[in-house]
Amino acid sequence: GSAEGCVGLLLPSMAKCWAEACQLAEACLEDHHYFEAVQKVNGSIEEFEGALKSKPGWEALDDGQLVTRPKEFVDQHGGKLEQTDKEDLAHLYGVRATVLAALGGLRRAVVEAQAAYDLVGSDAAKDALARFSEALRKQQSEAAETEAAAEAKKVPATVLTGFLGSGKTTLLNNILRNRQGKRIAIIENEFGEVGIDDALISFREDLGSENIIEMNNGCICCTVRGDLIEGLKNILRRTKEKGQILDAVVIETTGLADPAPVAQTFFADDFIQSRMVLDGIVTVVDAKHVVQHLQEEKPEGVENEAVEQLAFADRILLNKCDLVEEAYLDEVEAEIRQINKVAPIVRTTNSEVAVDGVLGIRAFSLDRVLETDAEFLSDAQEHMHDQTVTSVGITTEGECDLEKLNQWLGVLLKEKGVDIFRMKGVLAVQGVADKFVFQGIHMIFTGKPLKPWAQGEERSNRMIFIGRNLDRGELETGFRGCLAA
Repeated sequence: GSAEGCVGLLLPSMAKCWAEACQLAEACLEDHHYFEAVQKVNGSIEEFEGALKSKPGWEALDDGQLVTRPKEFVDQHGGKLEQTDKEDLAHLYGVRATVLAALGGLRRAVVEAQAAYDLVGSDAAKDALARFSEALRKQQSEAAETEAAAEAKKVPATVLTGFLGSGKTTLLNNILRNRQGKRIAIIENEFGEVGIDDALISFREDLGSENIIEMNNGCICCTVRGDLIEGLKNILRRTKEKGQILDAVVIETTGLADPAPVAQTFFADDFIQSRMVLDGIVTVVDAKHVVQHLQEEKPEGVENEAVEQLAFADRILLNKCDLVEEAYLDEVEAEIRQINKVAPIVRTTNSEVAVDGVLGIRAFSLDRVLETDAEFLSDAQEHMHDQTVTSVGITTEGECDLEKLNQWLGVLLKEKGVDIFRMKGVLAVQGVADKFVFQGIHMIFTGKPLKPWAQGEERSNRMIFIGRNLDRGELETGFRGCLAA
């Protein structure tokens, strides 16, 4: 592609502590293992930085500056480097530029190549910078049609995220209802030991079981990321075997997922990277409750997932607008803009939006993400969930007494509603032929019939509570007290 042959910066001496990682990066680059190459060259630059900080006068250098802010480093400190150090660092930046270009991050590749040229001013560095700049110009012009055609053959994937209870599954059902013949595959991830959303997804029969993958044994952004890669590969293989062409894959994350590691999946695996393209990250926001989650203080080292979900969004659906005044919506949008200044915000009720507003939008930009999170492609990033947030799943036979259920939930939400981020369930209610679906977010609770129980299907109850400091025994005892005698 446009990145081939752009290193062009000869290393004067490889007898350095960081040299081995650099050689491995170049070998990975040659074998087209670009994500692995990023890890190796980043490690090499970090080792270079460590060696530099061991020298007199460099002890106060900011950690990670060489990797995350190359231009700033060269502008501030480049003149103080010894000539051999300049040449070595220029080579490392040249390698990193080539890898980023191969992954599609041409704008950042130009930054790296510019840093290399500013360090050494050689003809090789100048030629490399010129090649990357020209490749970027072509990417941004009509000359990129051939590349665009190749990208168009890849299956677009949409990451559907948003905090607990924001309306993600409702949006997914709206997409499926209005898909107008599009072939769509779904990966559904739930937080908790009892899956509920599988029963809430409409049009399951239309999609076909081979196009729905459920992952309920962990969070997609950390514990089951390998399962996500395998799930995507299975979908691609199945559709190829059937001679089908998918129009989209939609990945619905848990409400507690950080979308960054999910997005990284499309660059981390060579098989996926060559056959799929990340179309966009769509974040659904609960207008009534989002501000309290954005402003929540977390323990040290623990991410605020609601903030991360907005920071990485390419489209933001400000949902449940019917629950608040318009003046408050303006305040919420102002709060969102503190986190994400560029993603379009669409106000919705019941997650109703045109399908072409969330699918096929080609909105994800690796360059934009690298500008806000220079370590996005680092495989060493840690993601820590708030350990006080847990789930309690209840599965039991029998039928519920609706009056007892309403009474129990009313008291529960009044006393514990602040700590109950999300609750949902599919229940068998005495005297009601349909499955009864209930959903709640903090103090708000709704319930309605879904569809009749199938012939021969066992009438049973499945429910999940997600929140802070939940008492499993108390919830199980309370629910069993709602069962009809």
